[in-house]
Amino acid sequence: MTTFAAGAGGGSAAATANAVLVARLERIPVTRRLLMIRVIIGSATFFDAYTVLVIAFAMPKLVTEWNLTPAWVGAILSAGYVGQFVGAIVFGWVAERIGRMPTLLITIVLFVAMDVACLFAWGGMSMLVFRFFQGIGTGGEVPVASAYINEFIGARKRGRFFLLYEVIFPVGLLFAGLAGYFLVPQFGWRALFVVGLIPALLMIPLRILMPESPRWLASKGKLEKADKVVSLLEREAVKEGKPLPEPVVRPVDPRATATSDWRELFRGLYLKRTLMIWALWITVYMVNNGLVTWLPTLYQQVFKLPLQTSLLYGWITSAVGVVASVLCALYIDKVGRKRWYAIAFVAATVPLVILTALGATTATQVVILAPIAYAILQTIAFSLYLYSAELYPTRLRAVGTGFGSAWLRAASSVGPLIVGFVVADLGIRYVFATFAVVALIGGLVTMRFAIETKGRVLEELSP
Repeated sequence: MTTFAAGAGGGSAAATANAVLVARLERIPVTRRLLMIRVIIGSATFFDAYTVLVIAFAMPKLVTEWNLTPAWVGAILSAGYVGQFVGAIVFGWVAERIGRMPTLLITIVLFVAMDVACLFAWGGMSMLVFRFFQGIGTGGEVPVASAYINEFIGARKRGRFFLLYEVIFPVGLLFAGLAGYFLVPQFGWRALFVVGLIPALLMIPLRILMPESPRWLASKGKLEKADKVVSLLEREAVKEGKPLPEPVVRPVDPRATATSDWRELFRGLYLKRTLMIWALWITVYMVNNGLVTWLPTLYQQVFKLPLQTSLLYGWITSAVGVVASVLCALYIDKVGRKRWYAIAFVAATVPLVILTALGATTATQVVILAPIAYAILQTIAFSLYLYSAELYPTRLRAVGTGFGSAWLRAASSVGPLIVGFVVADLGIRYVFATFAVVALIGGLVTMRFAIETKGRVLEELSP
């Protein structure tokens, strides 16, 4: 084993052991097991995304079946996001206490159970309640999964590896659109919830086979268990014939093994990071989820398009978001987080301003320009889990990401409500004007307060 680097020995014995473990973990190549972890966690995240958006494609049918007003539509669409707000905060805290894997298992059981309940919804109020509780499960799963994936991968490979996992979320959104297009006209809205149920159930036993995060184990003083996980990964790398260089041990702050205290999010250097990442979550998701959840209904209600055409146009928005997300995953490690976000926020305002100027008077205008804005912002939306996890140390990573993504849920609940009220009172063009202003605010916050994290070890970024 490599001896401890100069300057690292000044810390406690626990910090020293943690530094060695981190060094060993950082040099591990991407093995088949790590790819399996990405696939399994990605599969669960896929169905989380499907669950989040499926209501948007069921809604045109529900509006007719239950005689829902625009206010009721906005409330039902928002209910899931309010639940996700609660789940992100609660389960982020739980994951710091009991571990990443037990928390992930609890969240998936909850959202699968509520998927069953949605099948038996009989009106607007019952669907609102079931979607709220389902949101608690989906809101808890994604930030904890993001922290978990980040904690296995070294600095040089982290961006691409993580985002190729995270791209499964917009693919799940895309799949929801496809399912809506083909199933709703033929089999009704309940078929969408059946599709989301069976694959999600298959994920539960797979979760049991996953190892706990070695970084989390080490942060809790469970160094022997952490060592077993890292040793397993090292043996598999050797067995697969992949290079395993000598670990380069760097100093690790003694606080790396300190007890988690959520109040630390609002102290010292983390206060600015916390407020900054909250602002990014709020601005990007207020626009994107406001757009993607309402567009199928707008096409049908405002532009009087047939149901299948409305669903197809909604699917196009999700499809271009997936393409943009893949490009982001491949290039964000080269461009950098801060530069990418600043450019994307500002660029997204252009199609939104054009739609405002044109008046958004035709479905053609909307189906061309709205997906462009959505796709640009989607590169930020789906990669903020990566960025959030990089801003905090292991003791705060899940709760910090959870708090940040909780504002995602709050903004997502506000977005559909804004669309509902603005369309009813002012007209559709002012929806896009509002969203352009919100995106511009996100760009200004990024340029002024964001930090660059690409290529840096997690423990160096966040003591």
